[in-house]
Amino acid sequence: MPCRFHILILVVPSLAGILLPGCAATGTATIGKRDSRTIGYSRSDASQPARNSGFRAMSEAEFALLKKSFLFTDEDVRFLRMSRGVLEPNVDELLDVWYGFVGANDHLVYYFSHPTTRQPNSEYLMRVRARFRDWVLTTAAANFDQAWLNQQLELGLRHHRLKKNRTDGVEAVAHIPMRYVIALHYPITTTLRPFLARGGHMEQEVQGMYEAWRKAVLMTVILWSQPYVEPGDF
Repeated sequence: MPCRFHILILVVPSLAGILLPGCAATGTATIGKRDSRTIGYSRSDASQPARNSGFRAMSEAEFALLKKSFLFTDEDVRFLRMSRGVLEPNVDELLDVWYGFVGANDHLVYYFSHPTTRQPNSEYLMRVRARFRDWVLTTAAANFDQAWLNQQLELGLRHHRLKKNRTDGVEAVAHIPMRYVIALHYPITTTLRPFLARGGHMEQEVQGMYEAWRKAVLMTVILWSQPYVEPGDF
């Protein structure tokens, strides 16, 4: 049975072949490209280690070992840089696909909703979309240094009850379970490849960009999971 589409998301008909199987859009949308570009945030608020959280961001030395563990190399960084030029003119359409998937699943929309009324907060969704757009572009251009590692801890905390809703000052469901943070790795990565193929690169380069993004999303999920784990166990 196809998923239902309850949330206000822009889904372009030409993207129908990219949407995940089983999640057909059945509604219309008002969250458009203008919103995702104009309702942004400054990365400066996430560039320092998270304060008063009880957690310490991973060090660059620790991250070097983590990168070895999932075979992330300088070649992957090169392919991510290459992907920036491909994704930037297409990033709003990519977000349409990702938000279309979230909007097609009530259990995911729930985390953007008021805890009592269960009504989605459209302003909250627009602001998160703007940050999601920023995440795509900054990941493609990231230095993966200590400032970037500090930011990942901050972003992980914003999914956790420790800091969720505080950035936007909204009243919404207070915590996203870790299982969904991990699960979204697949729909995000599997829908990226058709967009990476739009740049006119050779098939080998498209595959290289795709593999680099698979690793980049995996390491993001790992780092965002830190607040969900007891200090010392991460």
